[in-house]
Amino acid sequence: MEELVSCILSQHTSDRSSFPAFTQLMARYGSWEAIAHAPRQELADTIRGAGLANQKAKSIQESLRLIHERSGAYSLAGLAAMTDREAREWLESLPGVGPKTAAIVLCFGFGRHAIPVDTHVHRVCLRLGIIPAKTDANRAHDVLLGLVPEGLAFRFHTALIQHGRLTCQAKTPACHRCRVSDRCALFKQEQARGPRTQSSSRTPKSKS
Repeated sequence: MEELVSCILSQHTSDRSSFPAFTQLMARYGSWEAIAHAPRQELADTIRGAGLANQKAKSIQESLRLIHERSGAYSLAGLAAMTDREAREWLESLPGVGPKTAAIVLCFGFGRHAIPVDTHVHRVCLRLGIIPAKTDANRAHDVLLGLVPEGLAFRFHTALIQHGRLTCQAKTPACHRCRVSDRCALFKQEQARGPRTQSSSRTPKSKS
């Protein structure tokens, strides 16, 4: 359950903002039941540091209540008995939960074959041609699942995040030290244009 709630808090913000908000949330309420039944405005004020506080408070409470209604507990343990697809669809039916949030819960919380596509994974996959051009992040989840072998989802996800943060950055990619630049469409475009001091690439946007 921690993965789900912390992931909702992290939507459209940084870990630097969402982690303290989650800590404050648990320090104030202490249990999922207390969070589910807390006054909405009080809850929003508690997590305000994560941004979009009113929206996230609503999503968290409605998700918790729906989970309890379905399973009789504030727990996601029932996902263990489902197939990957069933678990993903179950999670995505919750308020405020999209493909990325569902994939994070399944990959990190259950070790399932799920690949969270954040901005780094999406950007690197587009530039390297791993996914077709103009594929948005939501669609990329399905495409990548068909390409990455079972058992490698977590390693694939973390490797691309590291590459995106350290080398294949959005506005100033360090192509000169990239070991896979020969596969990169952006690098080839930049070479064709001639020497430049900066380079950039835009990628399609989608909700989490």
